Amino acid sequence: MPAPTPSAVFTVSQLNERAKQLLEISFASVRVEGELSNLSRPSSGHWYFSLKDSGAQVRCAMFRSRTAQLKFAPKEGDKVEIRAKVSLYEARGDYQLIVESMKPAGEGALLLAFQQQKQRLAAEGLFNAEYKQPIPKARRIAVITSATGAALHDILTVLQRRNPAVEVDVYPARVQGQDAAAQLIAALARANRDNSVDVIILGRGGGSLEDLWCFNDEALVRAVFASRLPVVSAVGHEVDFTLCDFVADLRAPTPSAAAELVSDDQSSRLQQLAQLSQRLLRSQRQSLLTASQRLQHLQQRVRHPAQQLEQKAQQLDRLEQRLISVWQQQQQQRHWHIQQWHQRLQHQHPQTTLTALNSQNSQLGSRLQQAMERLLQQRQQQLGYQAQLLNNLSPLNVLGRGYALCQTPTGEVIRTARMQQPGTRVHTRLAEGWLECEVLASHSDNTSR
Repeated sequence: MPAPTPSAVFTVSQLNERAKQLLEISFASVRVEGELSNLSRPSSGHWYFSLKDSGAQVRCAMFRSRTAQLKFAPKEGDKVEIRAKVSLYEARGDYQLIVESMKPAGEGALLLAFQQQKQRLAAEGLFNAEYKQPIPKARRIAVITSATGAALHDILTVLQRRNPAVEVDVYPARVQGQDAAAQLIAALARANRDNSVDVIILGRGGGSLEDLWCFNDEALVRAVFASRLPVVSAVGHEVDFTLCDFVADLRAPTPSAAAELVSDDQSSRLQQLAQLSQRLLRSQRQSLLTASQRLQHLQQRVRHPAQQLEQKAQQLDRLEQRLISVWQQQQQQRHWHIQQWHQRLQHQHPQTTLTALNSQNSQLGSRLQQAMERLLQQRQQQLGYQAQLLNNLSPLNVLGRGYALCQTPTGEVIRTARMQQPGTRVHTRLAEGWLECEVLASHSDNTSR
């Protein structure tokens, strides 16, 4: 983009357009960390907020296509890290960030995202017990894991020891990294298309929360929930938990334990029977609770038409009062905002600034005048003192007390009488005037006259 000439004149729209282009070219993608403030979520699905730190803030906009991809629910005051491009809202000339992604910032960010996503999926019912499928006696097992991992070796070893007749189909997939979730979803779909498979083991060995993160992928969790075949989740060690563990029909603490749970032995049958009994009991309780709630709901709905009309009239009155109250609050807020803007305009009026500057100028002038007078007075006092000191040391002041200064005709000061012969002419300086004198006789200090 060529630089404008010094004589170029822009309209406001042209200037804002050029500024927007420069910002978007220079800052096409930046990462910014800060605290969420003034978060607004209108019905359009777009989010508007400010990102701030201790010294500054910047306006941000995140459109619906991006907000729908978030795996956590940000709230006011959260510290987040965003990836955005810098832009300009041309209508107001406001500099802003167009946010493309957002994640929690600081320590524990993955754990926070995990907890929030878990709560959201649990609220949808994906983890409810009534959706869990029983684990059948497996004659053929589909194992979805890494083809080179230790988890596959452990599963095959246990199955070989407990029931060598069990058939195993391995669906290899990556279990860590960016494209791991997509490969696991594809393997899960292939296993569900095989009508001879009885159960699926989805697993891998242990690791950190970041290593196991692909098993928290929402698309994979929903694929496990929608699986036609029962799924046993065997991800990590006993202390490791992923969202696949909660949505699966059964969670195994380790891949080896998963192989034991699906293999055909007496303990597995007893466990399966206990699980079926528990599920049946929970299902019966849930059915009774649902029927009881439905009965109460029907009893409440069976009312006299007059009572229903009275209730609707009361609801209408309450809604009318709420509407009036909301309208009054909005009017008060608008009036308050107008007053605030009026006060801000008054404070920023040029006359107010000019008056303050004139007052400051007068104060500074007065202080300068006082400082000059004090300095002049100090200099006068110092001059008087120096003059008095000079006067005290002046030879004329000594002569004024009756002394005289004798000099030879050449101007040399006569300090001893012995050096002057009778008949010599000398100049004698008095406090007032000169005397031309002739030496008649000279005497030393130790000679009496």
